Amino acid sequence: MGTVFSFDVRGGEPAAVQAALQEAVAGLHRIDEVFSTYHDGSDISRLARGELSVGECDPLVAEVLELGAEAERTSDGWFSMRYQGPLDPTGIVKGWAVERAARAVAAAGASGVSVNGGGDVQLLGTPGSQRPWRVGVSDPLRPGGLAAVISAAGTEELAVATSGTAERGAHILDPRTGHSAVTDLVAVTVVAPCLTWADCWATAAFAMGSRQGLRWLESLPGVEALLITAGDEVRCTGGLAARLG
Repeated sequence: MGTVFSFDVRGGEPAAVQAALQEAVAGLHRIDEVFSTYHDGSDISRLARGELSVGECDPLVAEVLELGAEAERTSDGWFSMRYQGPLDPTGIVKGWAVERAARAVAAAGASGVSVNGGGDVQLLGTPGSQRPWRVGVSDPLRPGGLAAVISAAGTEELAVATSGTAERGAHILDPRTGHSAVTDLVAVTVVAPCLTWADCWATAAFAMGSRQGLRWLESLPGVEALLITAGDEVRCTGGLAARLG
């Protein structure tokens, strides 16, 4: 997927956890093969060209397309799988793949799982007794600094996803125009139980801009967010403070 994945796994029976970890890694490679838009022979590329139907693709394709359609409905089209015309669900695939891998390892008996895919993180369980998972959010305007630290204290599952321009430049597109989103934001970090949705909502909110994006994120149940503008203004949802630490 053009990025680095890392696993931090705690507890569980070692052989079972190791087997699950190997299966999760194999699953990530399978997802890359199925959904890569850079490979002409991938299922998603062939589907986009009309060479395959959804039913003829790997079953994972139908699952992701259904999730993507839900994301489009929830965001009123600000998240889109056709932002440049042809079908391209890559905006949802990475977060979904990370969450899927984390849940597979947790299901094998691990007491704590953290999976990081390109800076977006799915947390399950805890790293130890009386110790919550904590995730640092990079400051987009101060390289090497932190804008916040998110704590998973009090919850068994939490995801943290950031969309912005600091790492990859102006790569987020406005689905209405197909061009780079013109926005006052440099980063949006979304905190939610599931990385599939946290990743989608961060992308959609970034495209919306700070005012509309913050209002929309406030309307989503179980979602908190941190928005940073190019003018170094920080805006947060009302419940984010409870997640800082």
